[in-house]
Amino acid sequence: MTGAQSKGDAAMGLIREERQDGVLIWTLEREARLNALPDLTDGEEFAAACARADDDPSVRCVVLTGAGRAFSAGGDLTAMRDRRDLFEGSPAEIRERYRRVVHRIVRSLYDLAVPLVSAVNGPAMGLGCGIAATADIRIASERASFGVPFLKLGIIPGDGGAWRLPRDVGYARAAEMLFTGRSIDAETAERWGLVNRVVPHDRLMDEALAAAGQIAAQPPQALRMAKALMRQGRDQTFEQILELSAAMQALAHHTDDHREGVAAVLEKRPADFTGR
Repeated sequence: MTGAQSKGDAAMGLIREERQDGVLIWTLEREARLNALPDLTDGEEFAAACARADDDPSVRCVVLTGAGRAFSAGGDLTAMRDRRDLFEGSPAEIRERYRRVVHRIVRSLYDLAVPLVSAVNGPAMGLGCGIAATADIRIASERASFGVPFLKLGIIPGDGGAWRLPRDVGYARAAEMLFTGRSIDAETAERWGLVNRVVPHDRLMDEALAAAGQIAAQPPQALRMAKALMRQGRDQTFEQILELSAAMQALAHHTDDHREGVAAVLEKRPADFTGR
């Protein structure tokens, strides 16, 4: 990993967590299995990581990436074949495990209060593609690829991808990816709007951390409110967003960071936001 020296590193079962100032770096550490997901404890682990980030006002951005040559290969095919772990038992039992594990992962990431940047270092398939797409900003290595090959396995998107993917790439392109099972390369993902940009593989983390650093330089309270507005805007009416914007703006105008931001612009200097 490149960039500044990390501090406050923490080891976990799946997610290796590092900290660089106001940025958390989460690395999926299941390299021998191409970061396959999910084990039965993964939902709990993602939820706990997201809760810690949300509860820490000094955290301003999260970067999510994968160890090794894959971002995440998606579901564990061996476990599917053997009908164990997530895939064991009756339809009712499997449904509840999807709710408790898979849905908890994607809900936790999607609802993260601080901006999330995905640094997609390699293949992102099935649930792996869904997890990458929960991020607000997606930066892909030239080695990345994306696919939702659920139908090839005789199953359907169980991670909310039928809602999310059409919003990212449009209905027709989402239908092509899902109905054919065809993967797309990084350049196609950029052209279709699934990722913000594609960068050389050895520059991926530098680019992701640079974006995260720019985000982390913003006033923390306003940053979190701005993300909430963007997420709410996907499903609410224009009038509802106007009302929510007015309420949040009133709060923002009473922060020290607002006064600091105005002063910094008028005085032609960088702002020093404190989160107050």
